[in-house]
Order: sequence, then C-alpha cells, then structure tokens
Amino acid sequence: MSWEPRTETTEEYLDPGPVAALTALFDDGLPAPAPGERLPPLWHWAALARWPVSSLLAADGHPAKGDFLPPVELPRRMFAGGSASFPGALRVGDTIRRVARVESVTEKQGRSGALVLVVVGVELYASDGSLAVTERQNLIYREAPAPVAVADVPAPGPVATLSPGGPPLMPDGADRWRLVTDPSLLMRFSAATANAHRIHYDWPYATRVEGYPGLVVHGPLMTLSLAETHRLSGTGQAVRSLSHRNSAPLFCADPAYLAATATPSGKTVEVMSADPTAPGASRVHSTLELTFD
Repeated sequence: MSWEPRTETTEEYLDPGPVAALTALFDDGLPAPAPGERLPPLWHWAALARWPVSSLLAADGHPAKGDFLPPVELPRRMFAGGSASFPGALRVGDTIRRVARVESVTEKQGRSGALVLVVVGVELYASDGSLAVTERQNLIYREAPAPVAVADVPAPGPVATLSPGGPPLMPDGADRWRLVTDPSLLMRFSAATANAHRIHYDWPYATRVEGYPGLVVHGPLMTLSLAETHRLSGTGQAVRSLSHRNSAPLFCADPAYLAATATPSGKTVEVMSADPTAPGASRVHSTLELTFD
C-alpha cells in the first residue's frame, strides 16, 4: 500500500463537556475549568477528542492504519509518551486550529522483537491565531503475542470487578498519592477521551488476544494523573513544558503510587508499583517531567 505523510489541519471546538467529564472522573475537589478559563496542561486530550466513524475502526478498536497513520503491520499499539510546550493558552469553549503530521516512522529491534516507533507532531493555535501548544506523541507498534488458551487466562478477581468508591487519586503523605483504578474508571476515561482501544474495557480481548493479564490502564490516564498532582499542589506555577514516558503497563486494580520530586527547573512525578517509602524495588510505570515559567 502506498502511503505518504500528510498534514491534517482542522478547526476544532474545545468542548466543555469532556472537560467536565474529566473533572468528574478525578473528583479531587478542584472545579471544572469553565468556558473562557485556561485549559490545564494536556487536557486537550479530552477537550479535542472526537469519535471516528465506526466503519474506520480496526479489530482492536483503534482507527485502521494507512490513512493519517502509516500502515504498520505490527498489531499491538502502545502510547509510549511524548513532550509538549505551552507558549500560549487554550481556553475552554474556544474554536482552535489543529495542525497534525506524522513526523517520523522508525523500525527498531527491541527486547521483545520487532517494533515501529511513530512520532506524531501536533500544533494547536488559539482563537486569536497565536501558537498555544506544540506536542509530540510517540506511538509504538509491536509484534503480536503468542495465542493464549482460554484455560490459561486468569479470571478477574474480586478487587478488579468491584468499584472501590472515592476518587482515583488519594493523598498518601507529602508529595505522594495512591492511584486506585477499576473497570468503571477505565470505561469513563475511554469515553471522555474517545478511546475505543479494547485492551481498556474488553477483558476477553485484552487477555486472550493481546495476552495481557488483565485490563490495561491507559497511558494517557497515568500521564494526566501525574499532571493533576501538580494542580493539587496548589502552587499555581505555570507549566512551560513537559515530557512524559510510559515504560511499563499498569493493570486495572493493581497497587500504584505516585511520588513527586523537585528538580532545579520544576519537578518529576512517577507512577510506581510499590509505596516509594517502603523498602525494596518498585517498578516505574510512567514518568512526567515538568518545567515551570
């Protein structure tokens, strides 16, 4: 199939509805950004989310490759991270201009086999025409796992099937939080960000087809949770730029802890698999580095 990268330019509405949905999902006591107010960093992932038509969806729930994204043959997709800078402001309720382009497609050999890294560049222009956000998103495509027999798929345990009640981010000491996930949270985040990827809500698909031990917590949900801790800090420091990386999947209802560390220019926040104050190693799932004005 012949494919060449193309620039996609659209006029889009910064919808207050998904912004309110994301506020309700976090349920952390902070008010929803109202029309006319500045959108928090990376919240455009919800405010600009749009559902593709059903006929364009692939078997995994993502839009079929070969249109805007390259026709990569590897089936497994991971949102690996990216970066963003904020030279201006996006305001809820505004109509903005979005310019997107695939910047590079790189084949690599990883520890688990062949993979392809696709880098997507996005520029968002405010209603007055000024540049407000520049962003790079890193998408990784990997080989399919070996087929999983039904008998080898673990049944969802009681913790994974019951809603824990309460907000997903729970304070756990100075600059520390617990991240509590359940299927309802994953479903609501999928809806708020127009993400139909089946690994986040379809247990049989996630375990038997993609070979995961359970439902996968969205990479963007981890990243936005890390960014939300800065809003919760109450310092009011404006974020000039950020970078984020998802290094290991987090599975629904698994224990997860967030910890922030100050840096000379900002702070680093991480999602870890164990309490950072406890002895022993803790696996890092996601990292966010912030720089301030």
